[in-house]
Amino acid sequence: MYLVCQPDTGSRGNKERTIKLAKTLALAAIMAGASALSGFAGTGSQGHFQIYNDTANNIVVGFYTNDGSGWSTNWLSSKISPGESATAQFDADTGNCAQHFSVGWQGENGGEVIDEPISIDICDASNVYLGDNEISYD
Repeated sequence: MYLVCQPDTGSRGNKERTIKLAKTLALAAIMAGASALSGFAGTGSQGHFQIYNDTANNIVVGFYTNDGSGWSTNWLSSKISPGESATAQFDADTGNCAQHFSVGWQGENGGEVIDEPISIDICDASNVYLGDNEISYD
């Protein structure tokens, strides 16, 4: 599985971050169009989704998936602070959409506290919402 996660911090008003957000959105639109044209949309061969940290005070430091063959390495290249989001892109030749995912939160001592795994159809997930007491996707 190949993936890239990039924080979406363009709403902070920083010109450089706004440009990065525009480039990210343009890339996402191109990928979505290419996916539809190639007939791979929803097959697990190509896709992306947005991860939202909807918590009040918790920082996301890890996002892990398991398709039955073992847990992935951390998908995130940087932390996701409350109110921020990151784009996750994946490319899996196996086309396995059924996954389990688990979230790593920053602990009080700086370590990682990992949530219980949750089932997800990664091909159907456009948005993953990480709340204080609930994790959901649509």
